[in-house]
Amino acid sequence: MDVKGTITTLLRDGFILVFNQDKLDIIKTAQALIKAGVNNMEVTCRISKPLEKLRRLREELPDFVAGAASLVNYPAMLGIYNKVHSEDPLPCLEEAMDAGACYLVSAINFSASAYESLGGLVPLIPGCGSASEIAEQFSMGANLCKIFPASQLGGAGFVKAIDAPLHKIISLVPTGGTNQGNIPDYIDAGVLVVGGSFSMIEKETMKKIAEEQDYELLARELTAIKHLIDTLRAEKYPDVNFAEASIEEISQATGRDFNIS
Repeated sequence: MDVKGTITTLLRDGFILVFNQDKLDIIKTAQALIKAGVNNMEVTCRISKPLEKLRRLREELPDFVAGAASLVNYPAMLGIYNKVHSEDPLPCLEEAMDAGACYLVSAINFSASAYESLGGLVPLIPGCGSASEIAEQFSMGANLCKIFPASQLGGAGFVKAIDAPLHKIISLVPTGGTNQGNIPDYIDAGVLVVGGSFSMIEKETMKKIAEEQDYELLARELTAIKHLIDTLRAEKYPDVNFAEASIEEISQATGRDFNIS
């Protein structure tokens, strides 16, 4: 899938699940997402053997849009980490792409070299913590900008405050501390895509899902999140059918630009 197709999927879904659970089967989790109407997931490279799991996901569900996350493309930092964790090293961007990643996500900024070598080939979603970082990353080619850690930065209030001076052009993806209680505030602040992990599900329910491998229950929980996002976006943008809208239609209705040439 090309950059435009991948970003269109993320916008239609309105939700990016961070797969960070070694206790869950990655294929069954993806199938639970599909049942919930979500056709993407980011696989964090903080889990064990992330590229093996990503390859398996891409091989068994080739139409599912799987991304790689927690990536670092600063060689010195990557080298230090991998020297200590040689048994399960953190992959570089190119290795994640070779494993089949449809989009690349970082908790921090991507370097200029990442945009020079990969811009236009794969969607890049950098982690940002200030308006200046967002503007700089977008100007280099970021398709979406991840706000991380969203809750520590100020949550929906932070997003709303920085959106105005950014002229409401750049689409922000809050991740970290997002939940069904604050999703309405994020959507109201102009967010089109919410990022979140399994912590969005009530703790005891998630424990039951993991211990009993109950993927039907997982699908129901994910459906509730998807339904909430769909309902809120429909209320804010009544003229957009996100399930079918093109990226151009979404851009026109929301004012957002996604760096798609």
